[in-house]
Formats: sequence, structure tokens, C-alpha cells
Amino acid sequence: MPYDLSRYRGLQNIMPDTNPIPELAGDNLTSLQSHILAEERRYPGATGDFSWILSAIALATKTIANKVRRARIDDVLGDFGDNRNVHEEQQQKLDVIANEIIKACLGARANIGALVSEEDEEPTVLRTHADGGRYAVLFDPLDGSSNLDFSVGVGTIFSIIRLEDGHATGGEQAVLRKGARQVAAGYVLYGSSTVFVLTTGNGVDMFVLDQSIGAYVLVKSKLKIPDGTKIYSINEAYTQRFPQDIREYLAWAHETNYTSRYIGSMVADVHRTLLKGGVFLYPPTNDRAEGKLRLLYEANPMAMVIEEAGGRAIARGRRILDIVPESLHQRTPVILGGAEEVDHVERFLNP
Repeated sequence: MPYDLSRYRGLQNIMPDTNPIPELAGDNLTSLQSHILAEERRYPGATGDFSWILSAIALATKTIANKVRRARIDDVLGDFGDNRNVHEEQQQKLDVIANEIIKACLGARANIGALVSEEDEEPTVLRTHADGGRYAVLFDPLDGSSNLDFSVGVGTIFSIIRLEDGHATGGEQAVLRKGARQVAAGYVLYGSSTVFVLTTGNGVDMFVLDQSIGAYVLVKSKLKIPDGTKIYSINEAYTQRFPQDIREYLAWAHETNYTSRYIGSMVADVHRTLLKGGVFLYPPTNDRAEGKLRLLYEANPMAMVIEEAGGRAIARGRRILDIVPESLHQRTPVILGGAEEVDHVERFLNP
């Protein structure tokens, strides 16, 4: 029996300039998996590795999304005892759960040689390059987890790099690569909807988890960050701890009628910046001279996403993706957003 579209025709009478019927069969029928397979077909030598890795990330993040939704019901909010991670930060229960979910989902993929997590002191080496471990996945399993008690959006950030032939294992030295060497990066935001943002170096695509079919579906291709948006995102409570150049920029922004928007969850703040424009800043402070965000699994993947969307990402006046990391958990300041807005900040930075 044909599907009855008569109820949608009524919408055309109300909104004569719109045509909702074709939209029912538009991008929302393109899943993350089918999108990646279509991308791979553009490259004759593609092996399908990305499809396997991204399907594992999709499975992991769908599982984490369910845990986040049920966190209060299942009583997994709050601190994980007295446990602290390698950064001496108090671990949340869901930090540990998310970390284990990702490692379980990715660990079974035969082409992954190493997993590098914010929560672990050392990389988890799964297999050598000779045994097929051609890639490493670096990730922050649950960014902003301290906000979970208050139902604020949190997220997972990930980066994929290719392990070189010369490295027998996927240990620390094998993954210390500048961000420009990433082959894919993205994040998943767990908020009012679960949003998967991905770049494989060919623009930025956005997917949303359709709970009814259990799949991420494409909602926007080739995202471009709007420029000229007078919004800055920074924790101004730390203003007196910021360097003088950042304070001078903030004074200028106040005088120039900028709007302040700050959530306190990097994934949520960067996601808003990507869609709305403006600039996100996490500068050094008196007590954190190197900044707070981690280069390999926070700054680098976000920088790749922003650059692929036409924006800029810098640290201490240089491109973040050109920084050669010296240690696994290296920290860095971050300034990213629309190219024009980052330019405005850069004018104030001390050389």
C-alpha cells in the first residue's frame, strides 16, 4: 500500500514557499557508514580501514550516549571514588565507563595498532605494524564530564593518525606526530541530540543520531564556519590570571560590542562556534603557563575540524597543527574560530 503523503500536503497550504515532501527523502537517508563508503569509492586504492574504524567509534559513542541519558537513573554520576587520572584530575564515574567502552569497541579492530586516551598514562598497544596495526586513535572519552550532574552537553573528541612503517609498535614515540598528520578527526556532542562531527580532510560533515533507527544520519555537508560573528567564548572568571595581551583583547571586544558565550564544556563551546561563528579561547594563566587543554586529543582534532570548515586555530601565535608534540599529555593554549575573528585576537598577541 503506498505511503499516504496527504497529511504533508496540508503543510504546503500553510507554508506555500516550502516543499516538505522531498525533504523526507533527502540527506537523512544517508547514514554515517554509507557516507564513508561513498567517500572511499572516490579513491581506487582505499582499503576500507576508515569504515571499520569509524563504525567502531560510532558504536562506542552511541553506547556512551545511552549511558549519558541514563546517568542519573543508573546512578553513575559524580566522582569515581578517590581516583585521579594522569593529570591529577578527579575522575568521574562516566569518565571511566566511557574510556572502557571506547577501548572495548576499538580494540577489536584489526587495523588499529594503538589507543591513546586522556585517562591513561601510556598508550594501549594492541598490535604491531607488521601485524596490521596501521592506525592509532587518540581520544578524550568524555570531555566536560564534571558538567554531567547539571545536564550540560558533554562530548567525545577523537583523532586518527597513520602509524609509520618504521615503528615496530604503536608506543609513545610512534604517536607523537604534529596535528597536520591527522588523517581524520572529529567529536560527538551528547546534548539535546547526539551530534557526530567528522572530517577526513575533505571538509566537515555533521551527522545526528536517529534514535528510531539507531544510526547517525547526515544532516549537513561541507560545513563552513561563519565569519564576522562578534562572539567570544572564554572563562572570564580567570581574567586577572590571563596574560596582558588577552586582557587587552577582551577590553577591545567589550568596547566593540561583542557578545560573550561560554558553556564550560569544550565540545559544546566549539560546536556552537563552528555553527554560529566567533572565537573560542583557552589561554594560559598564571598557574597554568602551558595552558590546560591537551594537544594530541583535544587541540589537534578540534583544530583540524575548524580549519577544514574554513577557520583558524592557533597557539602562541602559531598554527596548532604545526606544533610537534614532545610528550603524550602535552598541554597547549588554544584560540580557534572564524578566520577573521582569530585575526582580531592575533593583533593583540605579544610576539
